[in-house]
Formats: sequence, C-alpha cells, structure tokens
Amino acid sequence: MNAAKPAILVTAADLAPEALALLQDFRMVYAGKTPTEDDIVALCREHDPVAIIVRYSKVGAAAMDAAPALRVISKHGSGTDTIDKAAAAQRGIQVVAAVGANAAAVAEQALALLLACAKSVVGLDERMRAGHWDKSTHKSLELGGKTIGLIGLGAIGRRMAAMAHGLDMRVIGYDPYARDLPEYLRSVPLDAIWRESDVVSLHCPLTEENRGMVNAATLAQCKPGVILVNTARGGLVDEDALLAAVRTGQVRAAGLDSFAVEPMPAGHPFQQEPRIILSPHIGGVTSAAYVNMGVAAARNVLDALARAGSPA
Repeated sequence: MNAAKPAILVTAADLAPEALALLQDFRMVYAGKTPTEDDIVALCREHDPVAIIVRYSKVGAAAMDAAPALRVISKHGSGTDTIDKAAAAQRGIQVVAAVGANAAAVAEQALALLLACAKSVVGLDERMRAGHWDKSTHKSLELGGKTIGLIGLGAIGRRMAAMAHGLDMRVIGYDPYARDLPEYLRSVPLDAIWRESDVVSLHCPLTEENRGMVNAATLAQCKPGVILVNTARGGLVDEDALLAAVRTGQVRAAGLDSFAVEPMPAGHPFQQEPRIILSPHIGGVTSAAYVNMGVAAARNVLDALARAGSPA
C-alpha cells in the first residue's frame, strides 16, 4: 500500500518532522548523509520520484532522465547552483528554492565571521592558550564608522545590512534587482563596493556571470586592509587570488563559510593561513533554519505539484 504512494527523494538522510507532516501522502526516499550524483541517479531510476528535495549533492540531467515522473526539484535552502536549471527547463521540471528561510541564520554567521576577523578572536584565543597576554601589543579593528559593502541585497543581505547599521557602520550595497531599500542602505554601482568598502560581504547567488568576481583585479581596487566575508558560494571567489592578497596584507582577514570545492580537500592552503577564518558551510545550519527550510521546501513541492496537476 505504501509503495503505491508517489515518491519524493530527499538528497540527505533526514528532513524536519514538521516538513514530513506536510508530505504524509508521499513515500519518502532518503539518499543518506553524503550522496554522490551517481547515488541520486540510481535512486531516481529505482523509485521514479515526482519530486526531489535537494540538500546535498548535485542534481543534473542524468537524474532527471532517470525519473520520468519528476515534476519539481525543490532546494532545501536559497541557492540553486547545484541544480542543472537549464536541463530542468528543457524537461518541463520546475526548480524552486526556499528563499529567505535561512536568512537569519546565514546573516548571523556572516556577522560572526566579520567580528572574528575584526577582533582577532581565533588568534587571541590560541595565544592565550599558549600562555601569552597580548594586552599591550594587540590592536583590534573598530567597526563603528567603517563602510561595509554588501553584494546581494536579498533577505540575507538586508538582514546583514540591519545588523551592520546597528554597529554604526556605513552600509552600501550592490544588487541590480533590489527595490525599496531602507534609508540607511545606499545602493551603489559594483565598482564603488570595491573602492569604498572596509568590509566586503557576499550575499548573492552564483551565476556564470559573477563566478570569480572576487579576483586579483577587484581585490587590487579595494582599500588596503579590507576584510572579506563569504557566506554565499565559494565559486564567487578566486581562492588563489584571495590567498595572495591575504599574504601581502591587501586583505586584512577573510571569513569564509563556502568554498570552491566542498568538503575542503586535505592540505588546502587556507588551512595554514591564520588570517583566514574557516567554517564548513554551516551558515544556514541552525535548529530553526533546519525546520524553516524543510517546511518551505515541502510547501514548494506541494505548490508545484498542484500546478502540474500531479496526484498526491
């Protein structure tokens, strides 16, 4: 009887109970904690899901072709760069995202990374544990009065803007699609972000147009000692160029939650650079965001299937 229900594939080992309650008319299939693209294809071939909820791994044309019943691919989060959207469009498969569901979590992580960079939190902790007392020699950076440049002014970028404003920072931002901005957030051209910012924080999706937008040329336009924060997508940053700029001091410090290759390969040079603060793409991973993203992803599935006329 259960097998007669339409299947939904989750590219992870679990989904929030609140989300599962919305999907009780479906048979849930889980791909495990670290699924590969081949795993996804095999499960699509075996279960022919009507929907895929994407948490981990990529979903490409091969998976879509292995699931003739597939009608919607729903991202458990806001970034859809791990989904082949062109292939989906060619096959009439909707791609939807849980936009804004993890905005508070990601913006808070961006702020935590910024403060860790400005206040040398990690380095001072290590020095203290080694028996040092650097009160007479260390100088932290005061953020009040400094300019933060935000690239991307969606739900996450706007929340970061509000927190930066609360720190008495001057807030500028670039987003060609943003409208109705608060009075404390000034919209500027992209080149002004590089030129005017003491801190640059990335909050935009990854596209082919902006891939590697933080590179040797753009970093050279920045003020000496700029801080970079990236809680968006690793592909936005030329990692070799960033490492070189940190080593010369052009970049004072970088706080990174996303990387070109994830998980980060062993021996990555960032691991040996103390002025680059690292976290394993967990900006959106909080208990509240887990529920919010799961529920939003589930509702997006139900809405898309209703539009497609698929039976539940």
